Amino acid sequence: MSAKDDMQDKLKGLREGIDSLDGKILDLLNERAKLAIEVGAIKRAKEAKTFYVPSREEDLVRRLKELNTGPFPGAAIRPVWKEIISASLSLEEPLNVAYLGPNATFTHQACRKQFGLSARYVPVTSISEVFDYVDKGKADFGVIPVENTTEGVVSNTLDNFLDSQSKIVGEVLLRISLNLLNKSGSKASITKVYSHPHALPQCREWLEANLPGIPALEASSTAQAARIAADDDSAAAVAGALAGELYGLETVEAKIEDNPNNYTRFLVIGREIPEPGKVNKTSLLFAVKDQAGALYHMLRPFYDNNVNLTKIESRPMRKKAWEYVFFLDCEGHVSEESLQLAIKGLEEVCQFVKVLGSYPAAEGLKGGE
Repeated sequence: MSAKDDMQDKLKGLREGIDSLDGKILDLLNERAKLAIEVGAIKRAKEAKTFYVPSREEDLVRRLKELNTGPFPGAAIRPVWKEIISASLSLEEPLNVAYLGPNATFTHQACRKQFGLSARYVPVTSISEVFDYVDKGKADFGVIPVENTTEGVVSNTLDNFLDSQSKIVGEVLLRISLNLLNKSGSKASITKVYSHPHALPQCREWLEANLPGIPALEASSTAQAARIAADDDSAAAVAGALAGELYGLETVEAKIEDNPNNYTRFLVIGREIPEPGKVNKTSLLFAVKDQAGALYHMLRPFYDNNVNLTKIESRPMRKKAWEYVFFLDCEGHVSEESLQLAIKGLEEVCQFVKVLGSYPAAEGLKGGE
């Protein structure tokens, strides 16, 4: 037997081994699905309020990453198991998730990263409408952007928490990669560029250097910009790859964002605070009393109880001029004694305190991994 024949036999044996393992994986997935169906039946019998427990899902992914010895890449564990969990959940109770649409926006991508492909996604036209869908029970969960590393906070998201009863149940960190898209794939035909008002500043330097004098116009979303470019030969869109695929556009230039570390943080909102997981974060909303040293008194309870703060943001109150509310993120779950004591101390020096949620901290963010 020649060396070539020996190599072919070895390759055939390896492929047969992979085929056999794929069959076993499928059998195991079906066994898992059967258990998921039984879990769903028990939850229905107990009249459970939700079939989705984000803390359990997050702990499962973290545990599998810790157990992984390779060579299967650790970075692939999360997307693989997210889809397994998403498909299993669809057997228990399909999830309805509202998000700031239309299809192929970055918020849509964040939804898919959090809930997988088996959830039912409901695109709506505004952040306020996402809150409304969750508050009124028209959606199980909602996904909204809250901050970008280049452009800062999304004020409308923070403002909606003042009146909404929705709770933060999770967060998603998404790498934002912006592409210049049009029908031809050439810069020569471009006379105008469309994108969302948050996306355009994220690639301003590139646009000024490479398309000088070409006007940058605002669209309601990056997906809407792609839709405009699909109907206008002279227009280009700054959007993600998914929008380009959906609207049949060519890539003129990929990754035109000025900051290579361009990330957006999204919040997942629901109606119940999830049970604590391994790594948790809590978000609070409060207004301080008008007194000397207000900021000191606000932060002291967290220091005294050894609670680590990860973010603090102020916003003007919409109903009172020159008065402000604060949004604060900290490590830990609201069920923990140290955080309960810190919140109690905060209530003593504030006009009001509202717990916005306790939830699994996302990987890649302070307080996560």
